[in-house]
Amino acid sequence: MSMSAEITNNAAQNRYEIHQDGSLAGFAEYRLRDDRVIFTHTEIDPSYEGQGLGGKLARGALDDVRATGRKAVPLCPFIKAYIGKHPEYKDLVAD
Repeated sequence: MSMSAEITNNAAQNRYEIHQDGSLAGFAEYRLRDDRVIFTHTEIDPSYEGQGLGGKLARGALDDVRATGRKAVPLCPFIKAYIGKHPEYKDLVAD
C-alpha cells in the first residue's frame, strides 16, 4: 500500500497544506510581507502524527519559498526547529 503525501500552497488561505491519500493531514500557515514568507503556525492532524509528515510539509514549504525567490521568517516553533536541524535552509531565513 503506497502512502502518497502531496504538498500544495493554498494561497487563498495563506497556508501550505499536506494531503495524505487525498485527505488534509496538516498545514503551515503564513503571512506574506514584501518578499518574506512569515510562518506563524504549523499543525498536523493527530491521526497523522508520527509519519514524518510535519518534516515533509516544512521541506515542501521551504523549497517553495526558495523557488519563488523569497525569504522565510520562522515565527512558528516547528518551522524554526526544522531549519535548525536542516542547515541547508539557513540561507532562506531573513535577517
